Amino acid sequence: MRYLYTTLGKLTADQLGMILPHEHVFVDLRTPDKEGYAQADTASVLALMVPQIEAIKALGVTALVECSTGGVGRRADLDLAVSRATNFPIVVPTGNYREPWIPAWVRDADENALHDWMLAELQNGIEQTGFQAGWIKLSAGDDGITPLETRILRAATRASMATGALIGSHTIRASVVMDQLDIIEAEGGLAERFVSIHTHAEPDFALHKAIAARGAWIEYDNIGAVPVEESADLILRALDAGLGSQLLISHDRGWYDPAQPNGGVPKPYTVVSTELIPLLNKRGVSQNTNVELFHRNPFTAFSRP
Repeated sequence: MRYLYTTLGKLTADQLGMILPHEHVFVDLRTPDKEGYAQADTASVLALMVPQIEAIKALGVTALVECSTGGVGRRADLDLAVSRATNFPIVVPTGNYREPWIPAWVRDADENALHDWMLAELQNGIEQTGFQAGWIKLSAGDDGITPLETRILRAATRASMATGALIGSHTIRASVVMDQLDIIEAEGGLAERFVSIHTHAEPDFALHKAIAARGAWIEYDNIGAVPVEESADLILRALDAGLGSQLLISHDRGWYDPAQPNGGVPKPYTVVSTELIPLLNKRGVSQNTNVELFHRNPFTAFSRP
């Protein structure tokens, strides 16, 4: 049996429907050394983000994957507060972002210590929240993966192998994704347990196919940031190329940002439901394909034993 590990416990596929695989509830894009980094009042976060969650619940979305990881303001306690206030499951990662968003303790830790930390969050729980991390979120530099980012990835691969957890990486260039897959496979890990986040940012569609051919997931997660027709065109191209069973689709939206007054102005998580899916349907995408893209694929990717 496979489960989605969430703020509200382990959930099976039968308990879930539509899942948004790349969103943010809380994020701080300042580096961790900045004053006030990742600090916010819980009540303020709830006031801003609860309505965003309630809006997608009303549209039939049943879970959301939080993509804020270490280095960019992960606050699992605030994810839990929003989740409890809305009775809505959120999947929270372990792991850490790329340089220069790497705190001193991660930079100074060896591979074994990083592995032990990620494994503990996946198996025992995140900090004092009482729930387990659902996956591993990393990143790599646009011009190539650095030695420090490689150390984190190797540790993550070992934690993934021990738990079955998915590794997802913010990686803009497909050539760097290929290097990451080489590192994972050299450690004995599986490309099938890796998602290339922001694949849409790679302009060479042949490389989308090449990543999928290695067995990895590809993710188009800019829905609402560009014209929806443009997103539909890319999705249809991927479907025509036979990539539907490895495709994840989301917004990369939200969020409460403590660097902004009152947390900023959130961008809604609703565009996939209200604009993209109706457009795909008009362009001939079947209900079975919708279920694959928006229900089955996210669960398959992010679930583990």
